[in-house]
Order: sequence, then structure tokens, then C-alpha cells
Amino acid sequence: MKLILTNEVSGLGTPGDVVEVKDGYGRNYLIPRGYAMRWTRGAEKQIESIKKARDAREIRDLGTAKEVAGQLGALRVRLTTRAGDSGRLFGSITTGDIADAVKAAGGPILDRRRIEIVNPIKSVGSHKVSVKLHPEVSASVDVEVVAG
Repeated sequence: MKLILTNEVSGLGTPGDVVEVKDGYGRNYLIPRGYAMRWTRGAEKQIESIKKARDAREIRDLGTAKEVAGQLGALRVRLTTRAGDSGRLFGSITTGDIADAVKAAGGPILDRRRIEIVNPIKSVGSHKVSVKLHPEVSASVDVEVVAG
């Protein structure tokens, strides 16, 4: 199935890219969530406008992405959540929780989809989280989880 991406999909491409995927992946995941649209000759013309908008954003964002990465590196993010006696959390810390905590700590507003948690955060302590700000710029944030 041939699709045009409308959002960035990790491991697949960026907005405006034409990709070939399995039918089920496209029909059941990418299209319903708005990450892609079916490829047609008419839609091919929309690719140019998507790419122009993306290029304008990226040129403007490259300098700001480096600036935001510097801010995130100096930021101390602290999350208070419920935990058991052994330090194990009830549930886990999500990317949305981290985005809210960064904003509350005086940092920039982050899109939760850009935050990457390598291992699920299910215990009290200090954890490293990466934020993909730009295709060329990635920042690391220290998140301290405390029982509350």
C-alpha cells in the first residue's frame, strides 16, 4: 500500500514522504490515527505544500532546537507520584506526565510524542529520558521520581 505521511512516524519517515507499507499497517494504524493518507495523483500535489511547510519550520526550528536542548540540559525535573514501600510505583510514568513536569519546572512546552522513554519508569529514583527536538537535535532530561 502506497501512503503519504502527514506526521512524523518513527522508523518510517517524515511528513510528505511517500512510503510503501503493508496493507494492514496502513489501513488499521496509520490512516485512522491521521499519520498518513492514501497516495493518489491528486494527493501527490499536496506533498509539495507539506514539504514546503516542513522545510520552513525546520529552518526556523534548528536554531531554537539547540537553544531548547540547552535549557533542558540545565533543568531539574521532579515528579511526585504514589509508590509502595519498596519504591515501586503504582502504574508508571508516561510521556504526558514528563511533558507536564517539564512545563511545571519552568522549561519549554514539549510535545509528548517527541519524548522517548527507553525503559518504562516504574520505580522511584533518577531516570534519563531523551527528547527528539529536531531530526538533528536530541536532548537528554534527568527526571527524578519521588514518592508522595
